[in-house]
Amino acid sequence: MTSTATRSGIAALSTAYRRGDLRPADVAERAAAAEAPAGVWISRVEPEALLRRARELQGKEHLPLYGIPFAVKDNIDVAGVPTTAACPEFAYTPARTAPVVERLLDAGAMLVGKTNLDQFATGLTGTRSPYGAVESVYGGGLVAGGSSSGSAVAVAAGLVAFALGTDTAGSGRVPAALNGIVGLKPTRGLLSTLGVVPACRSLDCVSVFSLDVADAAAVLAVAAAPHDGDPWSRTGPARSQAPATVRLGLARPDALDFEGDRGQAERYVTAGAALSRIAASAAAVDLGPLLEAGALLYEGPWVAERLAGLEDFAEAHPDAVLPLTLGILRGGRRFAATDAFRAQHRLRELRAATARLFERIDVLALPTVPTTYTFDDIAAEPLRRNAVLGRYTQFANLLDLCVLSVPNGHTPDGRPAGVSLIAPAFAEATLLALGAALLGEAPAVHPRETPDAELAVVGHHLRGESRNGELVALGGRYERTTRTADCYRLYRLPSGVPGLVRTGAGEGAPIEVEIWRLPAAALGPLLGSVAAPLSIGYVSTVDGGVVQGFLCEAYAAAGALDITAGGGWRAHRHEEGP
Repeated sequence: MTSTATRSGIAALSTAYRRGDLRPADVAERAAAAEAPAGVWISRVEPEALLRRARELQGKEHLPLYGIPFAVKDNIDVAGVPTTAACPEFAYTPARTAPVVERLLDAGAMLVGKTNLDQFATGLTGTRSPYGAVESVYGGGLVAGGSSSGSAVAVAAGLVAFALGTDTAGSGRVPAALNGIVGLKPTRGLLSTLGVVPACRSLDCVSVFSLDVADAAAVLAVAAAPHDGDPWSRTGPARSQAPATVRLGLARPDALDFEGDRGQAERYVTAGAALSRIAASAAAVDLGPLLEAGALLYEGPWVAERLAGLEDFAEAHPDAVLPLTLGILRGGRRFAATDAFRAQHRLRELRAATARLFERIDVLALPTVPTTYTFDDIAAEPLRRNAVLGRYTQFANLLDLCVLSVPNGHTPDGRPAGVSLIAPAFAEATLLALGAALLGEAPAVHPRETPDAELAVVGHHLRGESRNGELVALGGRYERTTRTADCYRLYRLPSGVPGLVRTGAGEGAPIEVEIWRLPAAALGPLLGSVAAPLSIGYVSTVDGGVVQGFLCEAYAAAGALDITAGGGWRAHRHEEGP
């Protein structure tokens, strides 16, 4: 069953808003009334609250996700809404929303509900939940994949325009492939996992499901940001290549195991040929180090990491945990500390081999899943067939890779196929561009966007300051000088860096900023160069406008020098003297 609530994605909804054909309230009403496939939701926002949210957005049409409905997997916190991780007895009601969700809400998105998952994000089938097994939108008893089953089906069925999942072994990619949509697993730490129930804390990622690549890029642009309170949060230099310059790696079809699924094998060959026509070159590569690393995840001591996060609850409430899930968790007890160190040492060797592989190629293309399964198939062999679904996904986080899974047509009998584009950390821009080219999408420019973006700079990126050359190198050009609204204070941080902190209206002062215009594609590399407590957010200007700009987390103001009275960084530098 497919809903018609928001079947179009972010770009189409934004166009309808711009033209006046739709209002957020219209979309909220449809989302609240839409009938969902069985098992998708664990909780939904009440219709009245959803409409209230839509009304709150009046006058905020400038926000990048204005009026866009979305869902989050129910192992991600939303304040006031129970987080269950698909275990009712585990449920708690958080007081704070996970930062990654907060960023989406601040950008104008409308939360519709929280989605079903394999219990404690342990599984790749979508069948391990007391809230019900989730069927693929393709029907026929095909499993939806997991563990982010509900999020994938919510997008594929048109209940929301995009959704957040999580991904440790493939949970953000397997469901995408099995439902014919896009699944983006970013670099570990690029999206904060603060407020996420851990599966393997050192490997967990927040992932994005969308109808097309452009929408995944739009969500990533908003959601990616460092967070000082998250010890796993990180940034790095962004890698960006045009598709025509990519050196492509492919596996020989005879080196892959499709479990006898000839249709999936043929789809991979077809995708490889299409990608080879786009890329600069293509070469067959050895998958040995990747597959060995993947085996460590469930056959090695990382199972003990799952147990470490849940052992107290699982032993105090064993009847609350599904028997299959409990057995997997308890399997972590068989590993000693020496096993963990041996595995870490071997993983280091495998990472080195993978790094050498990516000296010869830029992107590796693999099938997302080797085959598809029905509910009956999974019931017959739940562990082995779960492992099969993760065969070409579960190495990615261990090897610090980012991955984009895109639809890859259908087998002759109508089942979905997916292809994964895989690259080293922080190469999301390269993957998104290549994925869009493969699917024949236009460049990812949304209706309210232009090919350029405005950016407010307040300190070291000002003209004449030490980092201004970075803006120029990225194609930036100075537009004008203005001031912020009176809801900001400016601090000189102990590191010597200026930090612009948002306060309440009237609690700050207008601060001088420069507005620069940059190619939209430059924002990704610029974001990668920004370290906590700084980030790129939305800055209100004195004339009532809102632009993207450099901001500072409020916690960093403690112990910093308040230089607001001077009205700007240049004024402070002048007072300070040479």
